[in-house]
Amino acid sequence: MKIVLGITGSIAAYKAADLASQLTKAGHQVHAIMTHSACEFITPLTLQTLTRHPVLVHLEDEKQSWQPGHIALADQADLFLVAPASAAILGSFAHGMAPDPLTSTYLALPRHTPVCIAPAMNGKMWQHPATQRNVDILRSDGVHFIGPDSGDLACGYQGIGRLAPVEDILAYVATLSAASCAS
Repeated sequence: MKIVLGITGSIAAYKAADLASQLTKAGHQVHAIMTHSACEFITPLTLQTLTRHPVLVHLEDEKQSWQPGHIALADQADLFLVAPASAAILGSFAHGMAPDPLTSTYLALPRHTPVCIAPAMNGKMWQHPATQRNVDILRSDGVHFIGPDSGDLACGYQGIGRLAPVEDILAYVATLSAASCAS
């Protein structure tokens, strides 16, 4: 399965390395797209090494080809997975804003491509009415959510907002992969 893995600015971004590695070891072709703020937590080189594919961070990176990379990735994706997903990315997705490669790829996806989001943020941010409105919009668009989980948060609080365990995300991908093989 060809998976586009989006990584956004969250302390949980370091877990994307484990996720990308395990998805690749499971035989999936993983193409990472990082937001600029994700690069503050993990480097593109780490993900490039683990996935064995270039990592898209800036729209300017697409100058290497005549074809926009985010469009090609959207066309070829069997799954669009964002882990971790910040409150900002949820708002951009919900309202059709596309200032970067990750949001541009999301908007260019064919309607049949499954989208799964694993949020990670402070609990107050997750529970804010604006975030919950964005989640409702995305769910009504057919987006699936894994988590967030509850527990100790990087900000020192305890509560909801943790990235779902990598094992849960992998289990979701395995279920999707099995379903696509059966059809």
